[in-house]
Amino acid sequence: MRNKFADAIFEIGSVNKNICALVADISPAGSMEKFRKKYPDRFINCGVAEQSMIGISAGLALKGMRPFCYTIATFALFRPFEFIRVDLGYQNLPVTVIGMGAGLIYSTLGGTHHSMEDIAIASSIPNMTVLAPCDPIEMKLATIWCATKSKGPVYMRLGKVGEPEITKDAYDKKFTIGKLRYIKKGEDIALISYGITINVLIEVSKELKNKQNINCSIINMHTIKPLDKKGLEKILKKYKKIIIVEEHVPYGSVSSMIKSYAYENKIFTDIKSVTLKDEFIHFYGSHKELLNKHGLSTSKIIKKINEK
Repeated sequence: MRNKFADAIFEIGSVNKNICALVADISPAGSMEKFRKKYPDRFINCGVAEQSMIGISAGLALKGMRPFCYTIATFALFRPFEFIRVDLGYQNLPVTVIGMGAGLIYSTLGGTHHSMEDIAIASSIPNMTVLAPCDPIEMKLATIWCATKSKGPVYMRLGKVGEPEITKDAYDKKFTIGKLRYIKKGEDIALISYGITINVLIEVSKELKNKQNINCSIINMHTIKPLDKKGLEKILKKYKKIIIVEEHVPYGSVSSMIKSYAYENKIFTDIKSVTLKDEFIHFYGSHKELLNKHGLSTSKIIKKINEK
């Protein structure tokens, strides 16, 4: 997604002179380097000064620009939180904060680079839209929306590199901000996630079909805030078993949002959630190994599904 995002910014910025890119201590490469060279007046490398990056973006937005602030997720959101809350949220400015390599993708770099709480933190800010596209195709469409239609601040949670283009064959062909999207339609149980974790659900779905003849729906909640309440209500009423899988701590998670909505609206169905544990990770390993340690492997998710 990282390279495809740079491609999207260069493409959009080539026709829209209000697009500007701000980065924090990330060496531009590929299309981002092309953007820097071709449009130097609209590119700022703020260095290790994420608070300044957000403050500068707010000033640019007040002058009619459409800034994109881009760096590793923990540094894009956690370090400059007060600036995002006050400069962007309070003033409701159209700035997009890109959290690249979100979740546990930077596995071997340790806790400083694990954004396990970003959905909870970003969603708590009034006026903030929270997006988590599942593949490069959705990411480009979301980026175009941020550049042309968003009315306020956006936090967009991205993967890193090598994500497959899974939505080419999605059941729901249309991508719409604020609406749930079926990647696959089945009648037995519903699997819900967002971002690159959708790839885990695809493997779970295949395993359940092949070994237990269970047909799953895979539902992509690419827009986390605002919550698609109408779409969610239909799913909660349709399926007797719903599994929410996410690379995020349990508190403030999508799981907690969905369970709260179901309870408040007296929709009683079997909802199970598989999240990261409520603890920091003191384990060294690959992204896949960290997920397995926290119960987000295919076999452990299926075991959770089969629990009575």
